[in-house]
Order: sequence, then structure tokens, then C-alpha cells
Amino acid sequence: MPTPASPALTWRDGQIFRDGRPHRILSGAVHYFRIHPDQWEDRLRRLAAMGANTVDTYVAWNFHERTEGEVDFTGWRDLARFIRLAGEIGLDVFVRPSPYICAEWSNGGIPSWLSGRTRALRTSDPVFLAAVDAWYDALIPQLEPLQAVHGGPIRLIQVENEYGSFGSDAAYLAHLRDGLRSRGMVEMLTTADGTTADMVEHGSIPGTMGTFTFGTGVPLAVELRRDDHHLMCSELWGGWFDHWGEKHHVRSADSMIATVHELLEAGGSVSLYMAHGGTNFGLWNGANHDGRLLQPTVTSYDSDAPIGEDGTLNDKFHALRAAFAPFHDGDLPPIPDAPRRQPAASAPLLPTASLLDVVRAQPMVATAPQPLSYEQLGAEDGLVAYEAQVSFPADTTLQLLELRDRATVFLDDVRLGTIEHDGTATLALPAAGGAGRLTVVTESLGRINYGALTGEHKGVLGGVLVGRRFVHGWEHRMLPRDAVPAADAAAAGADGFAAASFDIDEPADAWLAFPGGARGMVWLNGFLLGRYWQRGPQVTLYAPAPLWRAGRNEIMVLDTDRLGATVEICEQPDFGEVEEFIGS
Repeated sequence: MPTPASPALTWRDGQIFRDGRPHRILSGAVHYFRIHPDQWEDRLRRLAAMGANTVDTYVAWNFHERTEGEVDFTGWRDLARFIRLAGEIGLDVFVRPSPYICAEWSNGGIPSWLSGRTRALRTSDPVFLAAVDAWYDALIPQLEPLQAVHGGPIRLIQVENEYGSFGSDAAYLAHLRDGLRSRGMVEMLTTADGTTADMVEHGSIPGTMGTFTFGTGVPLAVELRRDDHHLMCSELWGGWFDHWGEKHHVRSADSMIATVHELLEAGGSVSLYMAHGGTNFGLWNGANHDGRLLQPTVTSYDSDAPIGEDGTLNDKFHALRAAFAPFHDGDLPPIPDAPRRQPAASAPLLPTASLLDVVRAQPMVATAPQPLSYEQLGAEDGLVAYEAQVSFPADTTLQLLELRDRATVFLDDVRLGTIEHDGTATLALPAAGGAGRLTVVTESLGRINYGALTGEHKGVLGGVLVGRRFVHGWEHRMLPRDAVPAADAAAAGADGFAAASFDIDEPADAWLAFPGGARGMVWLNGFLLGRYWQRGPQVTLYAPAPLWRAGRNEIMVLDTDRLGATVEICEQPDFGEVEEFIGS
């Protein structure tokens, strides 16, 4: 039998060895799924110029398999191309293909069709493992030839992600480890957990090197390091993400670099999370839940990273470049030029169809006695409308049971109001009583990506009450996944669809703002950029250069609450009011 290939990276006596020589991993997180593919090379070159010798990326399962059995590794989803680009630039690759990634990404990367089938996520539940195995059968052939043992750049592979803060199913972790090995992944395996003994105990797997995640926590990591493992922080949080309704979180360059120096001086390796955050394009943002309120993540994933959302380099970049330079034998790559931006401009936003016009232009996809969940309908995210005939006595309230996440309610085309997840679940019906057509337009604000509520279903989960009586006989319509939905314009209104256009000479990056708009989705030339919300903190949406074209560019806005009058191209981003924040 042939001798099994040896991994390029190994650890012993607290050190990492690369091809037999002592080595430090100087890495930064850059997620291919948050960057337009035409900009992958630019962002990777900026990472190399920062002094990193490694790029780490999650693999977002639900980005590749949106519909069960339809796995896509082309275009934006060409993971192998991203990895090859990194290798051509001279970077090692730390790939993190766990079924679960957290990452403030929708459902933590787990497909909604799977969380709709089983609640036993991240366990050895047969339903969950069968889906994972089928996914690995498709994914690993993309990765296996790109390992260092075959001349490729992949040198580290993470088995699961912060599992010690979630569960205690050792058989599940072993299944993932063995599944990677049996499919040909021979490079060094790792785990990543927070800095408590309980997390380390339940997240560790024999045969893998344990690493840590923290904002500040080097002394704890030194204390908790197991056996002869190398000291490594797989996620050093140099910034933080934002939720709607909060402030924009930043971390000073001095604070970040102090923790990096502390780790390096302790002999450790580092991966900065994020080195370049990118964007939660479309409706891919995740959400948290603090035990009281849903906390949906904004469209921007700038994360106050050293390499900004549009590639801009800041003080953190230069501090890291200085810190990493001594670990290189030669000069670092030159610092790239600043990204080009479009000049400021404004265009009128012209209403074309009301929200109800948009909803009713969609085909009816199901009828049922009770409202069906997004999972039952096969809806990934976005808007689902429920309609039924209703009658009600005087002085009656309407109640939505277990709404996930937000609903705009109409009776005979008259807006009654809005109900939100974790808020008041009732609306007053017309006081005199009556009957009519009830329309409930629901929106998923982001699937929870961390903690016990990961995999929570969306829609009106518990039914609709008039007084104490259920409303039965529901029709269901849903907007298409990403495409601009069709709309029959009966009458333009204060909400719904509106259009604007810009004529430009040459494509370049832009920041878009929607003054006066309340809460909407935005398409640029048919591509769904993401969402804006007057709650902030995020004001501008990033519109990367590859999405623009010379000449006429079309912008479509679907606002569920109130359309603004203009669209603005801004020369600078506006992430909102800031506050210093260090993740723990």
C-alpha cells in the first residue's frame, strides 16, 4: 500500500512547523461569498500587502445548495477559483468547511430546507448527518486536489466552529473529522472555541489542534491550551458586526494591535476576523437573539476591518503590516492604490406599483387552512404574503401568533399597521366590525446564526386570531429569491416599488443612500444589493464597480413602509453613529 501523504503543517511542543520548519500563521478572514468575484483578486492582494501569509475563509453551505440536491460551484460560488487565486498570490489557505459557520450569515450557513426538516442541527441525528454527508460528497472533491500535499495552497482545515458553546455530541464531531479524512483531506485539522474550560472540553476532537476565538483573551488561551498544541487564535476580533437599531461598532487600531502583539509575543499565531468583511449582499444577513429581542444583522459586513468594505485601507491595516513584516524573509508586496469611487449624484425615485400590487402580481403557490411557514413553502427568505377572507364583530383585535419576523397588515387594501417579532402581536380591527380581505405581508429579517435558536422557522407559525377565533382558508404568495419581482401597476402608492436611473461614463464603486425611505430592498441592474432601514445605523449600501455598466443603470426599490423621493450616490460610506466595542 502507498504511504499516506504527510500534512504540510504539523504541531509539536507548542510550535507549528511548515514543511518541517518553525512557522507562524499570520492570517486574515476574507469570505469569497461576501465579495463580488471580479474583486476577489484585489482583496487577496490587499491581504498579502497587509503582511498576511494565509487567508482563511468559511464555506457557506447554503450559498452553494439553496435547493436540496442542486449544488453550485460556478461563478460567484467557484470556491476552487478563489483558493487557486490565493495560492497564485502566495497565500496559504485555511479553509473552514463546517456545516455550521456562524459568521453572522443566514442560518449560520445551514440550508433552510434542512433546518425545516430537523431541529437536531449540529448533532449525530441521522437526518442531519445524511444531509452533511451528501454535501461533503459534493464539496470535498472541490477542495481535495487543492491541498498542499498536491501542490495547492490549502494547509489547514477546521472541522467544526465554536461547537463548545453549542453542544456536547462527541459522535457528531468525530463523524465530521472522519468524513474529512475518508474523503482525502490530509492537511492539519483544527477546531476553534472560546476561552472557557467548558467550551474547550466540548469543542475539542482527538487528532485536531485546538484554537481559540476572542477579542482579548491571550492569558486565558495560554492557560487553556491543551497538551502540546500551538497557541493560535483562529478569530481575533479586531472589529465587530452591527445590528439594525444599534450603533456602528468599531475597535481602535491601538486596542486591536495591542492584542495582536500580545499574542505574537506569547509565541502564537493569529487569524484576524475580519481582515476584509465585505457585504451581506441580497438577504444573506444573519441575526442574533438576546433572549428578549431579535437582532437582525445589517447588510454591510464592514466590521471596522483593516481592509474596508470597498477595499479602503485604514490605520489597522498599516499597524498589522508593521507587526507582520518581521516574520517575512523579504519585503512585503507594495500597498495597492485606493479604490475608485463615483462622484456624488442624485436621481428621482419614481413610484411604479404599491406593495399590494407587487404582492398580488406574484403567483399563488399554496392554499391551506392555516398559514404555512416559509420552510413549508420552500421560501428561503424575503417576503411571503398570506391572504384570507375574514369577518369580525365590533371592538375586536387581530393577533398573529408566533410571527417571525415582521408583518404589514391590510384589510381591503387599507393598511392597518405593522407587527414585529418580539413586539406587540395585536392590531385593532375597525371598531364597528365587518368583513373583508385580510392580507398579511411578512418579511424574514434574517435567520438566526448563533445559539439555541439557530434554525428557527419563519412566517406566521402559530396562526391568526380574530378575537379568540382562528382565521382559516389562506392563500400564499411569495416573492422570487433574488430577482426583481413582477408587478402590475394598478396605482403607485406611498409604499411598494419605485425606480431610478443613473447614466455613468465608467463603472466604479459607489455608495447608495435612500433619504426619506423607511425600510426597503434595493436592486442595481437586477442584482439584489441588500436592505436599508431608517432605524440605522447603516445609511449607505455598497454598490461595487462590477455591478455598474457604462451608460444607463437601473435601480429598483421595494419599500414595505414608505418610499423616499430620491436615490443618492455618496462619495463616502455612512455606517452610522459609532461606539467602541470589543467582542468577548
